Amino acid sequence: MPQGKFVVSLDFELYWGVRDTLSLEKYGANIRGEQTVIPRTLDLFGAYGIRATFAVVGFLFFETKEQLLAHIPERVPHYDDPDFTPYDGYFAEVGPDYRSDRYHFAPHLIELIRRQPQHELATHTYSHYYCLEPGQTVADFEADLEMAIRVAADRGIRFRSLVFPRNQFNNEYLEVCLRHGITCVRSNEKSWLYEPRNRKQETLFRRSLRLLDAYLPLSGNHNWSPRAVSPKEPVFVPSSGFLRPYLPALRPFEGLRLRRIKAAMTEAARKGLVYHLWWHPHNFGVNQDENFAFLEAILQHYRDLQGRYGFSSCTMHEMAEEIQALHGQSPR
Repeated sequence: MPQGKFVVSLDFELYWGVRDTLSLEKYGANIRGEQTVIPRTLDLFGAYGIRATFAVVGFLFFETKEQLLAHIPERVPHYDDPDFTPYDGYFAEVGPDYRSDRYHFAPHLIELIRRQPQHELATHTYSHYYCLEPGQTVADFEADLEMAIRVAADRGIRFRSLVFPRNQFNNEYLEVCLRHGITCVRSNEKSWLYEPRNRKQETLFRRSLRLLDAYLPLSGNHNWSPRAVSPKEPVFVPSSGFLRPYLPALRPFEGLRLRRIKAAMTEAARKGLVYHLWWHPHNFGVNQDENFAFLEAILQHYRDLQGRYGFSSCTMHEMAEEIQALHGQSPR
């Protein structure tokens, strides 16, 4: 029987990921907290031998606002809802450099990740691009992706994996990804609760059920077999679950949340399947001690499963390469 795999991916976006939904007054502490979340996460990953994929919004690479303004794509999206675009006046809110503006730039944090080569730097698009929102086009997406790749390449980084912002997975854009060297993408869980939708299509009912699903297995476990995934590039590396942050109001139910995750991990380890957990660093920005204690409990369980079943950690791209190898194909 093949050995199971534990895939971890993080969507690193700072305020670009929530600026159209949450105010700085309401969520700024979470974003500021990422200055310590990233180092703490890396330290914990190092202690438990975790290999992770960090999918980074391209704007975060810049040290200054001047650099950002010098790297505007030739085409930008014109969403029907203007709140979605950062190109229509939002840059006036951005500070002069990363030292004075920790909401929009993070070259120093990216460098911390880069110093640990066991981790993968992937793209979360250049501008936190919404691939299912009305008004944008495939040509707009390609221009965004080209700039993300160019900015990373200028810093000696080659992207091979992509995570769609808001999990707005769009099959029509996969050819563009492949054309630009992206050979691996994160796809969503196979459940109607997690089917990709744009904002207007999303409902409070579905969001509520997803929250409940984190504590009780409403949608079942989303472990998967690498042999069941097509080796065709870009290879899909499906998510198994979102690591929700600690909520003080739901503290009595933390045991249920942990049990749900550990049960899925155990099943994956015993049956030689893959468990893919993801989250945003800003989810841990407040209540950090509680969030990191919860994460460490997960990683302690991973270490136990590693010893008992040979459960091992890998990045998204490494998982994609293994899928291709199982099907007798060689990656690019």
